[in-house]
Amino acid sequence: MTDLRTQVLRLLCDTVVPSIDHPDDADGFWARRASDVAADLGVLATVAAMPAEQREAVGALLDGLAAQGFLTAAQARREQILASAGPAVAPLAGLVLLLTYGMPDATGGNPNWTRLGYPGPAPRPAVALQRPITPLRPDGDLALEADAVVIGSGAGGGLIAGRLAAAGARVVVLEAGRYRSEADFRQFELEAYQQSYRRGGPTPTADQNITLMAGAGLGGGTVINWTNCIRTTDRVRRQWADEHGLTDVAGPDFDRHLDTVWRELSVTDRCSEFNRAHEAMHRGAEALGWSFATVHRNWDEKRHDALVAGGLGFGDPSGAKRSTVKVYLEPAVTGHGARVVDGCRVDRILTDRGRAAGVTGRWTSEDGRRSAAVTVRAPIVVLAAGALESPGVLLRSGIGGPAVGEHLRLHPCTVTLGDYGTDMRGWWGPPQAALIDEFAAVEDGYGFLMESVQYTTGLGASAMPFTTGAEHKEAMAGYRDFGSFIGLIRDRGHGRVTLDAGGETTAWYDLTDELDLRNTRRALEAEIRLHHAAGARGIRVLGHGLPPWRAGEDLEAFIARAGEIPLRAGGAVLFSAHQMGSCRMGADPATSVADPRGELHDTPGVWIGDASAFPTASGTNPMITIMALASRTAEMCLTG
Repeated sequence: MTDLRTQVLRLLCDTVVPSIDHPDDADGFWARRASDVAADLGVLATVAAMPAEQREAVGALLDGLAAQGFLTAAQARREQILASAGPAVAPLAGLVLLLTYGMPDATGGNPNWTRLGYPGPAPRPAVALQRPITPLRPDGDLALEADAVVIGSGAGGGLIAGRLAAAGARVVVLEAGRYRSEADFRQFELEAYQQSYRRGGPTPTADQNITLMAGAGLGGGTVINWTNCIRTTDRVRRQWADEHGLTDVAGPDFDRHLDTVWRELSVTDRCSEFNRAHEAMHRGAEALGWSFATVHRNWDEKRHDALVAGGLGFGDPSGAKRSTVKVYLEPAVTGHGARVVDGCRVDRILTDRGRAAGVTGRWTSEDGRRSAAVTVRAPIVVLAAGALESPGVLLRSGIGGPAVGEHLRLHPCTVTLGDYGTDMRGWWGPPQAALIDEFAAVEDGYGFLMESVQYTTGLGASAMPFTTGAEHKEAMAGYRDFGSFIGLIRDRGHGRVTLDAGGETTAWYDLTDELDLRNTRRALEAEIRLHHAAGARGIRVLGHGLPPWRAGEDLEAFIARAGEIPLRAGGAVLFSAHQMGSCRMGADPATSVADPRGELHDTPGVWIGDASAFPTASGTNPMITIMALASRTAEMCLTG
C-alpha cells in the first residue's frame, strides 16, 4: 500500500461513514466517522493481510478512485465516484460498516451501540470454566495409527467420531479449525467470526451472489449455529428413498436415528422465549391465518439464560448448548481414548489398492509460527469437513468420481426488516424461537420457511446496502426498532465447488432455477405481508435499488417492486448458513459421489459423514438431518 492508496482508503472509510450535522445527536452518533472508532486502521490491517493478488486488486481500485479526484472531492462527489465503481467497491464498503458498528474498543464497547440500543455482550455466567479436551500439539512431523480417522468434527463428524470411539474403535479426529470451550467465548461478534467461522466470517461465493456463513472449529457449526432443531420431513425422506436409493431413510429405521439424536441432544421447546421480533412474527401469522410454531432447541435447561442465549451464534459461555463437542467428542476423548488434532488441514486421502488407507495433512500452530506434517494410517476414513470443504479433499485426492463438488445446495435466504417504532431488544433471547412453515411445500414439494435471525451490529450494518453516508446512517439510527424475518428456500437448482490454483475450495452459486426464483419472490412477498400484518410502520428489503415502504404508501406497489429486484450480486442481499449436497449420496456413480449407504462409489473405506451427503436440499435447518444420517453412517462403518 503506497501512501496515496492509504490516503484514499482512509477517506473511503469516512465517506462510507461520514460526520453529519444533525440536531438529534446527544450521543455523537451522527458526527462520528468511521475513523473515530479506528475502523480505518482495521480496514488497512485487513487489506495488508490479504494474499498479494487480492491486495493488488484493492490497490488498483484505490488508484482508480484517486484518478477521479477522490481525495479532493466533496462528500457528495465521492459518493458518486463510489457509485460509479459499482460492485467492485461493495466488499470494501461492507468491511468499513462491519468494523464501524461491530468492532469493540479497549473497554469492550463501541460508542455506536448506544444509538443501536445494544448493551454489549451479556455478563459471563458464573460457571466453572473447563477445557476437557487437550488436542495433540506436534513437536515435529506426526504419524498416527488408528482404526478410523475422521476429517472434520461438526454435526456429522463429531457424532460419528463419538459413535465409533464408544464402540471400541481407535479414533483420530482431524479438525482444520481450533478447539474452543465456554472458557473462550466472550460473545463479541468480530472476535467470534475470527475464532469460530470459516475464513473469518461472512464470505461471498466467487460470483458474489450469496454470502456464506459456516462454522470452523472443533464441533463445527454446532458450536455457533442457532439451535433450531427440525426433523427431516416425510416428503424429503420419500424423495431420497424413491429417487436416490436411500430406501431405509423412508422407514422406521431412520426414525430410530432421529429419535436417538433428539434424545442425546436434550432437544426441548421450554427454552424458546420470544423476543419482540418473535412476538411480531406470531402476531402477523395469527392475523394472516398462517401456521406458527415454537422452535425446539438442543439446550440444557438447567444452564439456560435467555440473555446469554441471545448471543449463542458467537459461542455459548454458559455451557448450555448441546453441541457435538459436549455430547459426543468430550466423551470420546475422556472416556474412550479418541485423539484430536485441531489446526490440521487435510490435504488428501491415502489409498492402497483402491481402498482407504489414511490421510495426510498439515498442522499449524495458532500463531502460525510452527507447522508439522500429519499422517494418519487407518482403513476407515470419514470425510466430514462440510459441504464447502469436503469436495476439496476429494478433488485434491483424485477420488470420488465426476459428481464431486456438484449439486451444492445453499438454502438461499432473503432478509426483510420491519420498523416497529419501538426497541425490539433483538439481542435478548434465542435467535430462532419461532417458525412459519405455511409455504414449506408450496410447489412440487419445494417452498420456503420463515424464521428470524440473530441480532448483530457489524453484519447487520454491512448487509444494509450502502447508497450514501447519510441514508445509511439514517437506517442505522433506527436499527433498534427493526425486527428481522428471513425466507429460507429449499433450492431445487444448485451450484458447485471447485479448486483454485492454490488447491483451496471455491464455491459458485447462481440462483437461476425457475422454481427457485418463484419461491424466492414468494418468500419476499410473504415476509413483507407478515411485517405489515404485525403492525410494522416501515419495511425494508435487504437489497439494492428499492427504497423502504412506509405506512400509508401502496403496499401492493412495494411488493411488486420487490419482486423485480435481481436475485444476484447487485440486487437482493442473499445469505446461506446451510451448505449441502456437494458429495451427495445416490445409486448412480455418474451423478453421486457416495452410494446410498454413504461409502464412496470408487473408493471403499471412505465414507461421507456431513451435509455434503444430502441427495437434495433438506428444506429445513439441517443439523438434525445431518446427525441422523451420521448416526446411520456410523452403523454402516461398524458393520461394513
